[in-house]
Amino acid sequence: MATESGPTVEDGVRELLLLMPRIVGRAKRTPPPPELDDVALAPRHLSLLAYLLFDGPMTVNELAGRLEIAPTTASLMIGDLSRQGVLERTEDPDDRRRTIVSIHADKRPAVDAWLARGAKAWQEALSPLSPSERALVINTLKVYEQYGSRGD
Repeated sequence: MATESGPTVEDGVRELLLLMPRIVGRAKRTPPPPELDDVALAPRHLSLLAYLLFDGPMTVNELAGRLEIAPTTASLMIGDLSRQGVLERTEDPDDRRRTIVSIHADKRPAVDAWLARGAKAWQEALSPLSPSERALVINTLKVYEQYGSRGD
């Protein structure tokens, strides 16, 4: 039952349990642009590409840290996307032992177009909210995701 300030916890859980499959389905149905048709992209690549698109080139270890995965896992993903021409790896001019990863210039517009759909949807959803309401939504989704990955 809803109150003036919003649904009860139980009603909120019910609504979200019904909504989440539609959200996940929408994300899965967002096809890569035609320029990336020949690339084997999976949902796990979205976050990696988003970090590189929004934050610019970075090292394998920086990407692994942001993705919260092991550096070897990040390296495998980067190697796969590099072989497919989506990413490029260059030597760090300050430390030749480090590799800098970036989106290949030829693929950057296609990656941007692919991620833009989701960005526009989130912009539409978050724009009417106050900064504290946006923080609440983001933190709530993070807690939900972290709980789900614990394996309880």
